[in-house]
Amino acid sequence: MTDTRRLFYLDNLRVALTMLLVAHHVGQAYGPTGGSWPIQEAARAAILGPLFTIDRSFFMSLFFLISGFFSAASYDAKGGRAFVCGRLLRLGLPVVVWALLMVPLQLFVFGAPGGGAKAWPIDVGHLWFLEHLLLFSLVYALWRRIRGSRTPAVVTEARPPRTWAILAFAIVLAPISGLIRIPFPVDRWVYLLGFFRVAFADVPRDLAFFVLGLMAYRRQWLSRFSSRAGRAWLAVAVLLAALIAIYDLELHDIVPIGEPAWGTLYVFWESLFCCAACIGLLVLFRDKVTAHGRLAAVLSRSQYAAYIVHVPVILAFQYAALQATLPPLAKFVLVTLVSIPATFAVAYAVRKPLHL
Repeated sequence: MTDTRRLFYLDNLRVALTMLLVAHHVGQAYGPTGGSWPIQEAARAAILGPLFTIDRSFFMSLFFLISGFFSAASYDAKGGRAFVCGRLLRLGLPVVVWALLMVPLQLFVFGAPGGGAKAWPIDVGHLWFLEHLLLFSLVYALWRRIRGSRTPAVVTEARPPRTWAILAFAIVLAPISGLIRIPFPVDRWVYLLGFFRVAFADVPRDLAFFVLGLMAYRRQWLSRFSSRAGRAWLAVAVLLAALIAIYDLELHDIVPIGEPAWGTLYVFWESLFCCAACIGLLVLFRDKVTAHGRLAAVLSRSQYAAYIVHVPVILAFQYAALQATLPPLAKFVLVTLVSIPATFAVAYAVRKPLHL
């Protein structure tokens, strides 16, 4: 019989990932980011460069994996109709509200691109994750509906993927991502239908990990990965992160690797690192971060709202720090330290009124 007890370690991991996301977005004002951000400081901390590379290579995919795991569980518990209605309200409604708030800002604050009257997309910003998750969830619900009774209603225990299978998955995923990135490089966003925000460079990885989350629930992989294997994969992730950081900070100018060689090496590094980091962190939190006291419970209940509201909270503190005469790294640390608790405090305050 399926164990329906709350998996507290996954709640704790989502909270930690949300805190990392806050730090990542804080750093976009103070480090050499490749993306855009409303507040940009002139001085930059080069040491933050590897942070962006390492973060973007795994943490949203890990969000998708966990979301896939809970999507399968939710469909089993609620059934198709309730699952779809719940996804539309929980994921779709915040996107619609955010879009409605952005329209007047685009009209009266930011202005049309190039100053012209040409129509431009509605910017949903960081809520692209909710758009993608909603689409993936609806496609999953459709697939379950098509399969009907052939889809098992209970989970089955199965041996987790072996090392060779994980390496094969990473090796197959890497060239797929590389081919997509020829027409759509990293950090190039497009808007389908004027509102669906997509960075195609990351879609293969994110979609693959959402599907892995579905499979992990059905086959109970998360509980069956050995602690030894988890520690080994975490060590691989730490090693790969150290290598990319050392190259970016110390060796980039000494041993330059031009395109397309760098792009090829990077996608293989990214694919393997993402697999290693996701497995290692899932097992680490499963084994070591299972406490769920009052504070952990408050944080976990506020995590989703924190994801939604964190950007305006960060921008407020970054704006307040504009005139501070501090080096960029010090500003990054200071703004991160105040933004994380402030984000969760705001999330806690608005969670119940907004039903998040």
